[in-house]
Amino acid sequence: SIKEGMQVPSTTELSKFYKINPATVLKGVNILVDKEILFKKRGIGMFVSKGAKEIIKNGRKENFKEVYLKDLIGEAKKLGITKEELLDMISDFKEE
Repeated sequence: SIKEGMQVPSTTELSKFYKINPATVLKGVNILVDKEILFKKRGIGMFVSKGAKEIIKNGRKENFKEVYLKDLIGEAKKLGITKEELLDMISDFKEE
């Protein structure tokens, strides 16, 4: 795994390794730069930003809320499950 501050492979290397179009790799890298997960050192390459792991984790939490919780709450409403009942179900849930 690549840690914060480490250099990431070039778009060419990523393209060859994953056997995907270099333009697709570049789009992905640019998204990561826009999200401040990667940063460019001119003439040197791309590096993982400090705090990148936290940025990714926060993004996943937001996605969890927007996708999973929205669906969960919507389904609970359809079934007539109250907020309190839902919270009780979550509290009582045991992972296997």
